Amino acid sequence: MSTRIEKLEHNMVRLTVEVAAEAFDQAVKAAFNKNKNRINVPGFRKGHAPQQLIEKLYGKAVFFDDAANQLINETYGEEAESTGLEFVSRPEIEVTQAEKGKPFIYTAEVAVRPEVELGAYRGIEVAKQDITVTDEEVDEEIRKEQEKNSRLVDVTDRAVEDGDTITLDYSGSVDGEKFDGGTAENQTLVIGSHTFIPGFEEQLIGTSAGETKDISVTFPEDYQKDLAGKDAVFTCTVHKIQKKELPALDDEFAQDVSEFDTLAEYKESVKASITARKQQEAKTAQENEAVDKLIESSKMDIPEAMIDAQVTQMYQDYARQLQSQGIPIDMYLQYTGSSEAQMKEQMRPQALKQIQTRLVLEEVAKDAHLETTDLRLEEEIDKIAKRYQMETDKIKETMGDYERKQMKKDIAVQEAISLIIDTAKEV
Repeated sequence: MSTRIEKLEHNMVRLTVEVAAEAFDQAVKAAFNKNKNRINVPGFRKGHAPQQLIEKLYGKAVFFDDAANQLINETYGEEAESTGLEFVSRPEIEVTQAEKGKPFIYTAEVAVRPEVELGAYRGIEVAKQDITVTDEEVDEEIRKEQEKNSRLVDVTDRAVEDGDTITLDYSGSVDGEKFDGGTAENQTLVIGSHTFIPGFEEQLIGTSAGETKDISVTFPEDYQKDLAGKDAVFTCTVHKIQKKELPALDDEFAQDVSEFDTLAEYKESVKASITARKQQEAKTAQENEAVDKLIESSKMDIPEAMIDAQVTQMYQDYARQLQSQGIPIDMYLQYTGSSEAQMKEQMRPQALKQIQTRLVLEEVAKDAHLETTDLRLEEEIDKIAKRYQMETDKIKETMGDYERKQMKKDIAVQEAISLIIDTAKEV
């Protein structure tokens, strides 16, 4: 067996793999043995017709496809590894010779990892981030906590106001005829939530408990086809009016929602939490800005096949994420009116950015000699174990050499980001 490497444009290569004639003939024989029981030949019981007769009836190449697939699966991985090149896409395979008594030959066009001409990564200028926390931001965060701990109380001395929660019956009709889905009893509705048809909630303001009122609305043009753009009348009866009551902002509230005894202490903790969040957001913003500038100052010729592979990976990851929520990707595409091709095209810019980012950061790690030691890897595995409340040994059992190697690369990339930010200049 032999392999010839031919360099193509844009970091693509073509491997021409030649397999001995004897190996091909054996693969054809194996394909015959695998398929003979499924082939009907008049005058023979299934599985007993000779190979030569089957080839005469169905063509001499009847078993060639199976034989070719077997040999490609057996040889490509080993031959690709023997080249010493780092491939970053799935191969495009083409069989160029498949004939008994002759060597089996196929080609594989595949993308290789691009070389990166790295720009200056020390002293990159990044915008200074404002991490000041205002009293208004603290108050807003505490107001959200108040909302979480609010309760609904019945209102008996006034009519419906914006923000109230009401319980009502309604029955809708178009041209005097009721329609499917237009009737409900004891429905809960928050006035101002805009969950109903535009104009519906506003017209209920001023209605008293026990009162019945007709409301006229027009369905939006993008509503379901049989109702889109049509005028409708809803007969509504309000049964109950409730308003939201917020807890008082005092020490007792602080004790209920936090580990602190006083409101003042709780406010300080909220401020510290917002500060930490802003610091992380600022760090992320500076990292993104620095990496963007490094990509811009670096040179790399990224093959389309590498982008295709990244897009496919992103699409599959997204499909798995949807499936974990009980939503098959086909259903999602139908609901959004999209297609797999359209989604992949939308993912393409992000895929390119991910590739560029990874390439420049790996090159920084290489240039700065940021090698990950086994001890550093062990520390990272311990962190993961604590984060997911697992035993460290259990995680190690699931990791082979490839996974350990990839984790080391990931750690080196993070250290490269730290190096870039540590040496960056704020402007």
